[in-house]
Amino acid sequence: MTTNSSWAALRNPVFGRLWIASVISGTCVAAHDNAATYMINTLAASPFLISLISTVASLPFFLFTLPAGALADSVNRKRLLCGINLWLAAAAVALAILGWLKVLNPCLILISVFFLGVGFAFNAPTWTSIVPQVVSDTELPSAGTLSGLQFNISGIIGPALGGLLVPLIGANFVFVANAACFLLVILVVLQWKQPTLPPKVSSQRFSQSFGTAIRYLRCAPELQTMLARNFLFSLFISAIPAVVPVIGLKVLHLNSSNLGLLFTSMGIGSMIGALSIAPWFRARFSSNALILSANLLIVLAYVLMGLVRQTELFLLVAALAGVGWTLSASELWVTAQRAMPDWVRGRMNATIIMVSQGAMVIGGLIWGSGVAIAGPSYTLLGAAVLFLISLLLGARLSINFTANLKEGVSNVLSMSVKSEGLAPTALTTDLLAAEC
Repeated sequence: MTTNSSWAALRNPVFGRLWIASVISGTCVAAHDNAATYMINTLAASPFLISLISTVASLPFFLFTLPAGALADSVNRKRLLCGINLWLAAAAVALAILGWLKVLNPCLILISVFFLGVGFAFNAPTWTSIVPQVVSDTELPSAGTLSGLQFNISGIIGPALGGLLVPLIGANFVFVANAACFLLVILVVLQWKQPTLPPKVSSQRFSQSFGTAIRYLRCAPELQTMLARNFLFSLFISAIPAVVPVIGLKVLHLNSSNLGLLFTSMGIGSMIGALSIAPWFRARFSSNALILSANLLIVLAYVLMGLVRQTELFLLVAALAGVGWTLSASELWVTAQRAMPDWVRGRMNATIIMVSQGAMVIGGLIWGSGVAIAGPSYTLLGAAVLFLISLLLGARLSINFTANLKEGVSNVLSMSVKSEGLAPTALTTDLLAAEC
């Protein structure tokens, strides 16, 4: 297994166990999402409500990832992950109980989606922050690809599994299975021995912690570029979760099983992109070229999705969209992780996630409104045209970084001494952590 292999990080036993647990849990989450989407379609045949699911799921990321990132930098990340997964399990069980009491309606399902989103919002910066602690720098590209691949595998198995289980055992049992998988993640996380102590930012107040991160961001043009690129990508990729389920249910008239196959096809394409195309591209082209090619593939997929009405062909197009999504998202993640030091990693990851999910919320509302006004086909065609224009306008936002961030870190720490009176010993610790 070479260092360029997409599987290289699995040689790390700690990462391997965490990754397998995340695959199992992600599969149950995907099955849960498929069951919830089909339940909303059954209870209220409104295309706007269906498209609203992705917006409600993204909103907690916009609201809570900054405090989540500060927590990831100031408390024990292992304990935090366990608490988050307990919250997620409780939210899934509560939805099942409401279903068994026969009081479920679209509003309650959307509220449940929001509560699950809160858990995932706190989980995301914590999880992404422990990955660089677990793997080496040479394993980081593989870990980034495998993290995306986890979603792809879950996206292949989960929707199909949910589509099969809903008519067989009911959506409520799917929700309970999801809760059980969150408990499995807790068991695996408890076995992880943290190699280093958490970054020493606990001496700062929450407001000071945010202030330091903001000043760091102002001195890090690479991360500013990453924020802009993530915003644009998320704004347009949000058309997939907002519009594709509507096409599947209202245009192609898919049942629960076939709706699962639609997302399974997308997951298969994502897996092909992660395992075969990403390593080949990384060995031959720059990050910028890889992301541009992936985004152009997404534009093509949007055009075809707006025109194709044969189910089998639509599944193939969905696979193309999955390839583009994974290639672009994984490369953006790897570049961002290499551009940030560990002492501020939780807050910077939270900032990127907040901006990305804020764009998903905005995009979900735009594309959902487009579905209600113009229909899903014209909405996707419009998204393709606007995405292409954004690629042309954003061509100058290169992510082929050559400068390092040490000078920016030094400036930030110096400003922190003057403005906040932080202890020199704490600053020395942070500087060493940043330089390492």
